Amino acid sequence: MSNSPATSFEIEKSSQDKHQREVRDMFDVVAPRYDLMNDIMSMGIHRLWKHKCVSLLAPQHGETVVDLAGGTGDLAQAFSKRGAKAIVCDPCVPMMACSKHTKSPINWVAGYGETLPFKDQSIDVLSIAFGLRNTSNPKETLKEIQRVLKPGGRFLCLEFSTAAFWLKPMYDAYSKHVIPQLGSMIAGEKEAYRYLVQSIREFPNQESLASMMVDVGFKNVRYQNLSFGIAAIHTGNA
Repeated sequence: MSNSPATSFEIEKSSQDKHQREVRDMFDVVAPRYDLMNDIMSMGIHRLWKHKCVSLLAPQHGETVVDLAGGTGDLAQAFSKRGAKAIVCDPCVPMMACSKHTKSPINWVAGYGETLPFKDQSIDVLSIAFGLRNTSNPKETLKEIQRVLKPGGRFLCLEFSTAAFWLKPMYDAYSKHVIPQLGSMIAGEKEAYRYLVQSIREFPNQESLASMMVDVGFKNVRYQNLSFGIAAIHTGNA
């Protein structure tokens, strides 16, 4: 592990399936403007959602906390400030290299959710924010998370979900028409943001994801809606 994402990590190409490569390559391209796009698309609300995540996980001094699909490390930075041993695990090296937190005590590891590069029962806390839907197999990723968490270890997933019925038509229209245009103007990648919108629509709703977590063995599974269901936080214990 390294404190500098720019010193890079390689993932064996033979270990990647087609979906993994396509998603990683897409994030490679949008990496320089990814954080800016998140702020603009959500009008900054995603930062409040992530603050809620940190409060719920309440990482303790000395705990090992992995932020899977952690990108530029904003959540890991918050965990580190609380004294946790923060690790960003992400398949997109250019995304990690765009981090503004390179001087923070964060470890950076290249890896996919379906094959996490950690030992069994070695992690105290694991979070994933807006990344589970981009894995090629969310259920296998949840099983991997179960494998690496210590018994009783805490898991949190922040993900876009199914908005309340009265909000859904407006939100769907915004997602379909506005977000790709913003992606074109700001990131120069309209099709990438079309994919991201489609991945949100295809992802399981709140109850389905909770059921999936129970199926793979998580205990104390709960979820809470954010912004009327536009996003949801799911939590559980290994």
